[in-house]
Amino acid sequence: QVQVVESGGDSVQAGGALRLSCVVSGYTSRNYCLGWFRQAPGKEREGVASIGTGLGNSHYTDSVKDRFTISDISQDNAKKTVYLQMNSLKPEDTAVYYCAYYVPVRWACGAWLTRAGPGSNWGQGTQVTVSS
Repeated sequence: QVQVVESGGDSVQAGGALRLSCVVSGYTSRNYCLGWFRQAPGKEREGVASIGTGLGNSHYTDSVKDRFTISDISQDNAKKTVYLQMNSLKPEDTAVYYCAYYVPVRWACGAWLTRAGPGSNWGQGTQVTVSS
């Protein structure tokens, strides 16, 4: 059973930086997508960044390009940590951030991100608050 656990959310001032971490374990597929999504109060969930393990490509929503970076590290064959480095944070980045795991059966990782992560295993979320 896939488990997804995020951490690293905090309150920061605009212009600051945070790094979110997510540990994914229990997966068996060799080809999968890892992604970060966020949901602000009163808004729908949106994809932030994704990375295709084994495929080597990453995708970002336009509003975070050049500010956020997604990366991943394998700890062993069944455990991986994925990071979201967030720089130059803005108040509009305030949201609950979710990490997700997805086996790309129907969509490639980029399409999965733009569709806000259907068919995913989700973490519990971590709050990021950016004050002006």
